[in-house]
Amino acid sequence: MTRKIFGAITLLLFVAISILSFKEKDPIQTQPQQKQKLRKIVIDAGHGGADHGAPGRYSKEKDVSLAVALLLQKNIEKEIPDVEVYMTRTTDIYDSPIKKADKANAAKGDLFISIHCNSANGTRHRKLVGYKTVTTKNKKTKKTITKKIPQYQTYYSPSTAKGTETFIWAIGKTSQKTNALKNNEDLYIDSTTANELKDFNPDDPEMDIILSLKTKQYFDRSARFAMTIEEEFTKTGRPSRQAQQRGKGIWVLQAVAMPAVLIEIGFISNPEEEDYINSKEGQNEIVGAITKAIKRYKYTLETTGIKQGSMSAEKK
Repeated sequence: MTRKIFGAITLLLFVAISILSFKEKDPIQTQPQQKQKLRKIVIDAGHGGADHGAPGRYSKEKDVSLAVALLLQKNIEKEIPDVEVYMTRTTDIYDSPIKKADKANAAKGDLFISIHCNSANGTRHRKLVGYKTVTTKNKKTKKTITKKIPQYQTYYSPSTAKGTETFIWAIGKTSQKTNALKNNEDLYIDSTTANELKDFNPDDPEMDIILSLKTKQYFDRSARFAMTIEEEFTKTGRPSRQAQQRGKGIWVLQAVAMPAVLIEIGFISNPEEEDYINSKEGQNEIVGAITKAIKRYKYTLETTGIKQGSMSAEKK
C-alpha cells in the first residue's frame, strides 16, 4: 500500500469515526451544536516572485496559481456575496510561508485556501545509439587491444500523472496548530464565549482544553472540506487523487488559526494537464468546483454546525 493511499484511507476512516461519534450519548456529545458564520475566506496563490514553483513546458506554477486564485476571488464575490475574500497576493510577489500565515491571521479569516499546481518526474529512457572504438595497449604483453564500447543516450518523456489532490495538515502537526490558535485567540473566541473567557489566563489548564477542542474541530472541518472539494472535482470528470494529510512542505496549513486546505489543481509537468490548467475552460471548471465545495461547507457550517467534543484528531 503506497503512502498516498494510506493517507487517503486514514482521512476517510477519521471522518467516518467523527460522523459516528455524533451519535454518542455521553454528556459532552449532547451539548448544543455550534453554528458559525463563514464571513471571510483567505485565498493564497502559491509561490510568487523569485519562487517560480513547479515548471511546465511554457508556464510556471506561480502564474497559474495566481490566475486561478484571482478567478476564484471573483467567483466567490459573485456567487457568495455575503463572504469577504482576502488575498495573500494579487501580483507576482514572494512572501515566505511565515509572512503568508501572518497575513491570513491578521485578516482574521474563517477559512484558508491555498492554490498550487502539482508536478511529477518524467519517465527515464536509455537507448543504444552506437559503438565507440577504443584502442588500448596491454602493459604486460605489449599487445594492442581494440574494443567496441556501447554508447547510450538518456532522455525523459513527460510525466503522465494527472488529477487533483487536496491536502490538510497532518495529525503529527497538531501541536503547531494549537500554538497558532493560542497566539491568535481573538480569531476563535466569539461574542457568545468572550464574557466567559475574558478573565482566562492563557496558561490556565482550562484554556489548554479549549485550545485542544478547537484544534480538533478545525481538523475535522478541514478534512470534511477537503473531501468535499475532491467530490466536486470528480463531478466535473477530473481524476481525483483524494483528500490527504501531509505534514512535510505545507507548514502554512498548521500556522494559520483557521480551517485550512491546500489544493493541487493539476500536474503542470503533464503537457495535457498544463494545457488544461492554463485554458479558460479549465480554470473556470476548477474554480466552479471549488466554489460549489465552499457553498456546501458554508451551508453545513451555518445550518448544521459541529458538536463540541465530537472530533478525534488524535487517531491516525
